[in-house]
Amino acid sequence: MTTETAPLIVPSFDDEETDRKLAIICSKGTLDMAYPGLILGNAALGEGVETHLFFTFWGFDMIMTSRARDLTFSPVANTAMHLPLKEVPRPGPLSRMRLPDEVRMPQALAPAPGVSAMATRMMKKQLAALDVPEVPEFLDQIVAAGGHLWACRLSADMYDLDASDFRDDVEGIISAADFIEMTAGAQLLFI
Repeated sequence: MTTETAPLIVPSFDDEETDRKLAIICSKGTLDMAYPGLILGNAALGEGVETHLFFTFWGFDMIMTSRARDLTFSPVANTAMHLPLKEVPRPGPLSRMRLPDEVRMPQALAPAPGVSAMATRMMKKQLAALDVPEVPEFLDQIVAAGGHLWACRLSADMYDLDASDFRDDVEGIISAADFIEMTAGAQLLFI
């Protein structure tokens, strides 16, 4: 039996330039699926990593000028959704009622009218409390930090869209093959 411990391996976060690339494929247009790609892309840019975001299928909602401010969050089939009941005032006798810290929404309620709108407002409020910008402003930040935005040619043709439907800072409508070639050697994330 040995008591020696192996030295810790600590990653370097100094200011050295890097030739790393990150390619993020954004294929979903819901509010909860928009933010992971934006957060990871923003973090990569902060670490000096060249970052490209490729929007395809429903991910177009993030870069379409007519839809980007209307992304929603649906709790349907999201069994992990927790309700922030600590913030909900409980009047009268319910104020003394002890509720568990974590309560999951019954899936039978998720498709009910108004639940998606409530969940969207709740998520936007939580993100705003953390100073996380809305999707269009987050994309502004990513582009200002040197990030690159690309739209998928196949999806644009399917939906009969052109450059006028997208943000001005989308650099082009390109094929998947062009994106793969452009980001050769990059870490790839599919969201």
